[in-house]
Amino acid sequence: MIKEISPHLYLARIPLPDSPLLYLNSYIIKGTPRSLIIDTGMNRRECLDAMNAAVSELGIDLPQTDFFITHLHADHIGLVGTLAAQTSRVYFNRFETPELYTPDSWWERLNKFAVIYGFPQIELARLFNQHPASRYRLKTVPEITIVQDGDIIEAGGYSFRCIETPGHSAGHTCLYEASRQLLISGDHILSDITSNIATRFNSGQNALGEYLQSLDKVYPLDVSLVLPGHRNIMTDMQKRIRELKEHHLARAQEQLAILAGGELDAYRVATKMTWDIEYTVWDELPAFQKYFTFAEALAHLQYLESLGKVKARQQPNGKIVYSSS
Repeated sequence: MIKEISPHLYLARIPLPDSPLLYLNSYIIKGTPRSLIIDTGMNRRECLDAMNAAVSELGIDLPQTDFFITHLHADHIGLVGTLAAQTSRVYFNRFETPELYTPDSWWERLNKFAVIYGFPQIELARLFNQHPASRYRLKTVPEITIVQDGDIIEAGGYSFRCIETPGHSAGHTCLYEASRQLLISGDHILSDITSNIATRFNSGQNALGEYLQSLDKVYPLDVSLVLPGHRNIMTDMQKRIRELKEHHLARAQEQLAILAGGELDAYRVATKMTWDIEYTVWDELPAFQKYFTFAEALAHLQYLESLGKVKARQQPNGKIVYSSS
């Protein structure tokens, strides 16, 4: 389905089969002579068919089309290697570009550190086969044009400013069009669901702390329309940002209540938290869903640790447990 949001700016919904996200919002700016596609969908046939149909319906010439990818996750970047022509520019952030050329680095970090924080080894083996980052990731890396905070991308009469918003991923970047009061928010701000804010298993990183700072960064912007990477378009950005901050702070408070009962590893904390997912029994969750909840629980614990509200302790077996300060 194609919907015109603003003159020459269209929304194409790209299906994400077997995902609770349902679809990706890809934004297409039809320009003369060059067009711009923002985010592409996973590297799988259903996404490619939908994107090709949108391109055909709009009369977009791919050799005259550039791409902007908000962040590294497979549902946003997976197809760009297939769609981009040799004449295309692919705009991508500087923080995550190295990972395009070392696709196994994330899995290596995960295998090294996840068990330390309590994730079961047997689930890791299942995770690799189930996780969309493994199954539908970018296979062919196109030539990248690196963008940084403040860079301008122009297309179809629009002048977008890149705004680095780390949190959901290390290099997540939004696009802001001041004259039209538009923010293309990727997964930074979503309407009726919350972005997965997960630990990235990097030394000293604080994903949730970064995310909250990035929400504060965009809060003052004059925005009348937020175009997110999933679900519905929004009109009241500041209200949604306040809701998101309240949500994550409530999650952190829930963890403090859980740890009042004694020290636990991050995996055990995750099993005791409330999650808005279709499964009611933890053991019935697929391995990748267990990982998403575990990694988000850990990000919140690391945030609380940065505030001095919880303490981490490494046990003699090398595993890390958390307790209230």
